[in-house]
Amino acid sequence: MRDILRLLVKNRLSILVLALPLAILGEVLQWGAVWVFVLSAVAVIPMAGYIGEATEALAGYTGPKIGGLLNATLGNAAELIITIVAIRAGLLDLVKASITGSILGNLLLVMGFSMVLGGSRHGIQKFDRQQASNHTVLLTLAVLALVIPSLFSHSMGSVGGVKVEALSLGVAVVMIVLYVLGLVYSLGVARSPITYAPAKRPEKNHEGWSVSAAIVVLAIATLGVVVASEILVDAVELVVADIGLSEFFLGIILIPIIGNVAEHIVAVQVAMRNEMELSMEVAISSSLQIALFVAPLLVFVSLWLGNPLTLVFNQLELTALGSAVIVSALVSADGESNWLEGAALIAVYLILAIAFFLLPAAL
Repeated sequence: MRDILRLLVKNRLSILVLALPLAILGEVLQWGAVWVFVLSAVAVIPMAGYIGEATEALAGYTGPKIGGLLNATLGNAAELIITIVAIRAGLLDLVKASITGSILGNLLLVMGFSMVLGGSRHGIQKFDRQQASNHTVLLTLAVLALVIPSLFSHSMGSVGGVKVEALSLGVAVVMIVLYVLGLVYSLGVARSPITYAPAKRPEKNHEGWSVSAAIVVLAIATLGVVVASEILVDAVELVVADIGLSEFFLGIILIPIIGNVAEHIVAVQVAMRNEMELSMEVAISSSLQIALFVAPLLVFVSLWLGNPLTLVFNQLELTALGSAVIVSALVSADGESNWLEGAALIAVYLILAIAFFLLPAAL
């Protein structure tokens, strides 16, 4: 137990763990929805980091390919837990907004900051143009899989109708099958668009991480995310009522950043090390995992929880998704990146963030 505590303290985000007991205390003592929401959101950040650290440590024992599969399975664990808790609470719009926001955050914010910081330090950075094209094709197909149910649902009756639910389930099955095929493909080749090997990440000190220690840390961090997510989701509706923020803004901007901050940091770090190709793989692979694995999985989980989730997104979300895919595809088409292109991606993200921020809370 002492060794596990020593490993946890080494994490740079360890101090933020204190936010979890404070969030619990704030909920018990009724400090106010805003404080409870902020503290629980901050508490998710180090837990997500611990999940990533434990996954990397386990990958060190399994090799890069199995490590890539572990990353594909656990890379979005924190956000998956948050969205499952939100489904149980009946906040389905928040869940769909979170799916949209994760894709937007990876393609615009993460790639943008990676290009800005990497380009400002190394100038023009190059990456495999063909690989970027392959990623763009898969990403476009993944986003289309989310768009098609939204477009066809208008001709099938109400959003909660049997036909719309059947369409969402059918699309979810196809997406998961494609995701599994991607995982199988990753076992046969060194580079897969859906997974990337944690062994390629910036070197970290994992000395002392035994398999048992990594599993224990993974279990503790997962439990911490569950507790923080319960508190966070309970405070969402009160925050919307007290501050007047739209549920879309919380789902599209705040929750994806909170759940994926550890992954975002990795992408920026490798870009600053002049490994732009790996940085893009981190961002795009995470987007593909959200679209092909998390979103369809949530459709089935929602049935089990008794709050059916359909893959029907509103026009605002579809516009944002389309914009992100088009802009990121244009930026990566030439196989080169610079800080100005990164600034353009961030600008698109900020424009969308402002628009969602100004939406009325009752939308």
